[in-house]
Amino acid sequence: MYPGLPGATARFGIRGSWLVLRKGLLRKWAFTAVPRICIRKFSTDRSISQDIEGLLKSVVGLNNVTTSKSVLEHHGQDESYHSNSPPGIVVWPESTEQVSQVAKICYANDLPMIPFGTGTGMEGGVCSTSESVCVNLTKMDEIVDLNSEDFDVTVQPGVTRNTLNSYLRDQGLWFTVDPGADASVCGMCATCASGTNSVRYGTMKENVMNLEVVLADGTILHTGGKGKRSRKTSAGYNLTNLFVGSEGTLGFITKATVRLYGIPESIVSAVCTFDSIQSAVETVIQVLQCGIPIARIEFLDELSIEAVNRYSNLNNKVAPSLFLEFHGSHNSVEDQTKAVGELVLENGGSNFQWSEDLAERNKLWQARHNAYYANIALRPECKGMATDVCVPMTKLPEIIMATKQDLMDHGMIGPMVGHVGDGNFHTVILFDPNNPEELQTAKKVSENMARMALSLGGTCTGEHGIGIGKRQLLREEIGETGIQTMKHIKAALDPKNIMNPGKVL
Repeated sequence: MYPGLPGATARFGIRGSWLVLRKGLLRKWAFTAVPRICIRKFSTDRSISQDIEGLLKSVVGLNNVTTSKSVLEHHGQDESYHSNSPPGIVVWPESTEQVSQVAKICYANDLPMIPFGTGTGMEGGVCSTSESVCVNLTKMDEIVDLNSEDFDVTVQPGVTRNTLNSYLRDQGLWFTVDPGADASVCGMCATCASGTNSVRYGTMKENVMNLEVVLADGTILHTGGKGKRSRKTSAGYNLTNLFVGSEGTLGFITKATVRLYGIPESIVSAVCTFDSIQSAVETVIQVLQCGIPIARIEFLDELSIEAVNRYSNLNNKVAPSLFLEFHGSHNSVEDQTKAVGELVLENGGSNFQWSEDLAERNKLWQARHNAYYANIALRPECKGMATDVCVPMTKLPEIIMATKQDLMDHGMIGPMVGHVGDGNFHTVILFDPNNPEELQTAKKVSENMARMALSLGGTCTGEHGIGIGKRQLLREEIGETGIQTMKHIKAALDPKNIMNPGKVL
């Protein structure tokens, strides 16, 4: 029997292999001595056969497979502006072994596989074709192993960051990476998520210790060694960070071991306004130069403030603003707040207001997290093209002002927010989805912003990823040698190009 394929037999020869499936389905593939570097394109008119559907049901169960049109459409789109592109079938495995068996079936039959978590991505990473098998990992939702004294935890891909933090609260611990959406932790690994806390606690890249990954052919890999969770290692290649940010193109992340931190004794949130973006960014730079361990420092332009005020029922002054948060002991937080308040005044800022009250803090940060939806609400029945770049902090005022001018020149609305403590900012370009010209204009402004970031020594994406929308920009950023190196890696781990094809490369 062929390993993991119910009702299948295999005969291997020097030149190739034959796989005979139940009901007489016959498939053949050829072995190649050297991984191919070309990226194969899949047709969009093939559909999943009943034979394949039967095999998948035999692995994950009858109730964990569907071809319902509404479910397929739900799995064909994330939060991005890209058109809905549904898969041919959706499966819900409940264990790593089941994911491995599903992968073996798809690998043997040249079927593309699309990992799916919470669907909160911003670059079309879940877009599929009618011949694709969408593997929804949300039923694998166990918190596998908590080591509170070692400050780490291992979770399955169905565990979201909010679920994890609710579980950790009684232990006095928390998982710090906060992209805003209630994304799955393993999905955050796949996109190298970051967010509002990254200026102090780092991105996913700094917080992932080990991964369990199912490769395209069903092989199960532990990137740091099975069961290993040391705080650091210099043993061999850094396989863990190879998969962090791989966007599902190299394998399914079925477990992640991540760092935890103690919940601070005292937390204070603050907000302040400025007459100019330059003054706001200079304040941020001075805060970091002074060594103040700021936990969050977020920028919102005047248009975003107006949107947030309307959407979240706030009354902040409509002006370039900073939302801040301080963590530590009561005395240290008091010192931090005082020092930052003085820097705000020195740079012409005003309305520096702070609060230690939990309800007030939650209201402020919930408003910040809802900024995307608040910005879209500025123009009813529109869509938002959310795009992000990251540049050296000193270049932020230049690129923000240039992008504002570009939006104005093209007659587009584009509120801005940013994790300015690490040079990352976002623009939500609003466009009418029924107006093709507006869509093209929005794409042009987005590309202009990304190319300017590259010219200033930055990157075309700080945290959203490449997906299907920024592949050309990736090529411009890392060059042809970088692209070919990535293709070699992809070909080594996924020689048939069936893991989330068409993304990144």
